[in-house]
This record gives sequence, structure tokens and C-alpha cells, in this order.
Amino acid sequence: MKPRKRLAIIAGAVLTSTWIVTSATPAGASGPCGNGYGRVGVYKIPENGDRMGTLEVYYNSRTGKNCALAYGYGATYGSHAWKMVGISRSGATRYADQDSGNYTTYAGPVYVSARDTCINVNARIHFKNKFYKRSLTSAHCD
Repeated sequence: MKPRKRLAIIAGAVLTSTWIVTSATPAGASGPCGNGYGRVGVYKIPENGDRMGTLEVYYNSRTGKNCALAYGYGATYGSHAWKMVGISRSGATRYADQDSGNYTTYAGPVYVSARDTCINVNARIHFKNKFYKRSLTSAHCD
């Protein structure tokens, strides 16, 4: 192998490994739901068709709480669009927590205590007179 090509390969490996190390999240870092939450699901809004948003679900094994957020995507990210996310324990008749409004990036976070049970999560985005939604029923059973 020519020295110049070998140098290019080594430089690329060093840059890649540096990027991986510097982009890693520290163990104690706080995510969108707070300390101790790990992401357990990412879902396209709506389930079928063009993606207009993303529903993210998190869980904290120490507290037994779930958390959810509804992010805009594409044209609905960064522009004012009505966004909503609601969360409850499975079998509940109302949301334990809900957030909605004319947000530029996301609705939430919303929380529910759900140790040893499943959750229901709903996300909606209203944009240009159309509603886009995603629902999870009896999901993420702990």
C-alpha cells in the first residue's frame, strides 16, 4: 500500500473514532424527560403515508414512569403547528398527562407511573387542515 493512501486510511479512522467518542452521551446526562429515562420506542406519525412527526416513548426503571413526546418532522418541525401528546396506563378512560399547543418543535414531555403494566400513548399533529395521528394501545408493558 502506498504511504499516502495508508495515511489517508489512518486519518479517516482517527477522525471516525474521535467523532464516536465525542458524540457519545455521558451516562449521567439528562434527556428530554430528565435523568434516568431511556428511549424504548420511536414511531412515525402517521403510521402510514408521509411522515409528519415522530412519537418517542421513554422509560425510567428506577421510578417506574413512562414519558412521551411528539416531535414535528419536515414541514411541521420549526414552524407553528398544533401538536399533542397524551399518555395513560392501559385501561384508563382519560389521559394521566397531556400536552398540546401551537409548538414549533414538540409537545410534551408527558408522564405516567406504569410499573408492572402497559401504557396507551396518542400523538397528533394538525397541519394545513389535516390531522396526522399515531396511537399505541397496551404498549411498552413493564
